[in-house]
Amino acid sequence: MRFGVDEAGKGPVLGSMFAAAVACEPGTLPDGVGDSKTLTPARREGLADTIRDVASVSVAEITVEQIDDPETDMNSLTVAAQAAALDRIGPEGLAGTVDAGDVDADRFGRRVAAGVDAECTIEAAHGADETDPLVGAASIVAKVERDAHVERLAATHRPSYETIGSGYPSDPNTRAFLAAYVDDHDELPPCARTSWSTCDDVLAANEQSGLDEF
Repeated sequence: MRFGVDEAGKGPVLGSMFAAAVACEPGTLPDGVGDSKTLTPARREGLADTIRDVASVSVAEITVEQIDDPETDMNSLTVAAQAAALDRIGPEGLAGTVDAGDVDADRFGRRVAAGVDAECTIEAAHGADETDPLVGAASIVAKVERDAHVERLAATHRPSYETIGSGYPSDPNTRAFLAAYVDDHDELPPCARTSWSTCDDVLAANEQSGLDEF
């Protein structure tokens, strides 16, 4: 039995980041497991259910509050998330791969290993969700968890705001939601990563708009 670990939600301006660990014999995974970004939401959800049926699965969440903590950084939080998810499946004596969240893959792997209590063999690789079926499975589980989280956030803002979008800075719906929320409340929503430059841009635009009214 081997394991794979990956995360979803590292780059969004809204909501938490999630890491998932999956451990099983690779041959027991369902057909079609691969990089979650290439799959439709419905396909990801179906595969995630099957993965949970045939493998040991665990998930770790990194909250907005943790992400905005000035004493840390996203690389360290990605390490912590992957290590926490891996630790929870009890990987003692196992070997596997984690998707490297650092330009130096070996360094990232060593940092994850240092955060895991169990004695296990960890290899880190860039793009491992595309080449290692177990990391691909972890990518799917993490993405499904992230999508469900975003839907819960969106539900808390309806009907005042029709959508919050995907939560990514490049999403026009997300930027429109942030702008509308700040315009209505003069502050960012609780689900926003206030340390992101996107939030600074929205606040600055709102302030300028207010000045233009005089």
